[in-house]
Amino acid sequence: MTVFKNPIIPGMAPDPSILRVGSDYYIATSTFHWTPSVQIFHSTDLVNWSLITHALTHGEVDLRGTNTPAGIWAPHLSYDSATHKFWLAYSHMQNMAGREFNADSFAVSADQITGPWSEPVYLTSIGFDPALFHDEDGKHYLSILEWETRTGYQAPGHIVIAQVDLTTGGIVGDWHRVTTGFTTRGCAEAPQIYHHDGYYYLLIAAGGTGYAHGVEMGRAKHVFGPYEPDPTGEPIITSSPQHLFSLGDPDAGHFERYNPNSTMQKAGHGSLVQTPDDEWYVAHLMSRPLAGTTLNPLGRETALQKMTWTPDGWLQMADGSNLAKATFEGPQAAEQVVQDTTVNDIHTDFSAATPDVRFMTPYREQTPDWVNTTERPRFLRIHGQNSFFSQVNPAIMATRATSLDYSSQVHLEFNPVHYSQTAGLGLYYDSNNWFYVCLCQADDGHGTIVKILQAKLGERIDHYQLAVDVPQSAIDLRLTYLNGHVTVAYRLTVEDTWQPLGTSFDVQYLSDEGVNGEPGEIGGFTGLFNFIGAVDAYQHTSFADFQHYQVITHQD
Repeated sequence: MTVFKNPIIPGMAPDPSILRVGSDYYIATSTFHWTPSVQIFHSTDLVNWSLITHALTHGEVDLRGTNTPAGIWAPHLSYDSATHKFWLAYSHMQNMAGREFNADSFAVSADQITGPWSEPVYLTSIGFDPALFHDEDGKHYLSILEWETRTGYQAPGHIVIAQVDLTTGGIVGDWHRVTTGFTTRGCAEAPQIYHHDGYYYLLIAAGGTGYAHGVEMGRAKHVFGPYEPDPTGEPIITSSPQHLFSLGDPDAGHFERYNPNSTMQKAGHGSLVQTPDDEWYVAHLMSRPLAGTTLNPLGRETALQKMTWTPDGWLQMADGSNLAKATFEGPQAAEQVVQDTTVNDIHTDFSAATPDVRFMTPYREQTPDWVNTTERPRFLRIHGQNSFFSQVNPAIMATRATSLDYSSQVHLEFNPVHYSQTAGLGLYYDSNNWFYVCLCQADDGHGTIVKILQAKLGERIDHYQLAVDVPQSAIDLRLTYLNGHVTVAYRLTVEDTWQPLGTSFDVQYLSDEGVNGEPGEIGGFTGLFNFIGAVDAYQHTSFADFQHYQVITHQD
């Protein structure tokens, strides 16, 4: 038996949907307001994972103006063995005001996991978290949460199932309401159907995507039910195994259910996979809070638990408990595998025709008119546009933070001619919350300086007193992040010694729980990103050239 560490995908990788086709495993995860949308990771051993593509890459959705945490939610991967097609279902959450939660759900298909993916097929607007099931008789079924808005009814609503037409879109026949959850935790969502040994199994998330989160299961002889709950009456996977009655609480963070005895929190929203050797695993989301806090800068990550079937046909964790573990027993085929954590490090000199696949952008599509490697070979050129407070056209290229101890670094060349032009390196959560060390014009209009700007809960903070002259308008910048605090260093040439800019800055608020100003609430579902970017609120004519971008993990 070989034991491996969780998370298997660190950093923002929530709502994992796992799939095996042949000897290859794939996981799709949510991306919310980030593009390209829907990350797809690949593995051949269930242990080592790498990002290989995104499913929505050509403007299939317009995310400009998206408020945190709306956007693209809970993608679900499936494979239709009859047509040999991959399918991906997803919701585009457009409005969350008034708890109306307006979301349109779609499906795209492809002959290869790397695409090209089809044009989206409309499924429904009844709720969110859609999942497709391809039955042996050729029929296709859609399971989803029906969002409840009626006063006095159990929120967030029912899990519903209907037959779906994947050619023309829409459902066939009627929706069937099958459950509001299989335990008393409530907040049932993310339903997924599996068929095993004569039963249809329904795997759902429960308890809210916070500290009471969990994975629940029910089963039925027919796809539309009736579904009987797991006989334990509790989640089959959770970080907080004590009994909880929370029916009617639609999306509680349940901070009181933080488990001080576990390094893994928020375990829930899982999906099931079977290996060629008939071993079973659940991939699920998890979080790792900063020590002594309930703040999670890395957002919701992906973990794996080994599962077994009981003699009476119920799924349980291999150790017989329901407490999610920070390690897992690998499959038989992975006994000689080494878990490679360096895959999360990034070293790029931008010599490739396109940037590293791990670069993402908030709210807008990456297009060559504002970011490219062609105008100046071996450099990434970013044309400055809106302020980073903008949810429309910020010029940002970012990569997921995957550790609580790491450094990011870049070489930058930039010639500002107006005080509203900047370019630099930073940390980003959303448009109201970021930290940015940048080159800009001196306030008196003479020369270039390096200084620090910050956004906290929508407030702009200018650390102007730390500004340093940069005579040649070129600089190396480095950020060192450690457990919610960041230090800044710079050098003007590679021969120079790194110099500090300020001391240490508290950026713990750049976390799921720290971005809304309300204690005891979850304000976002994404996570911390490292970014390079440029702003030009003058004439949209300036550009910055970046080289040698790297992110190095110091400790996992």
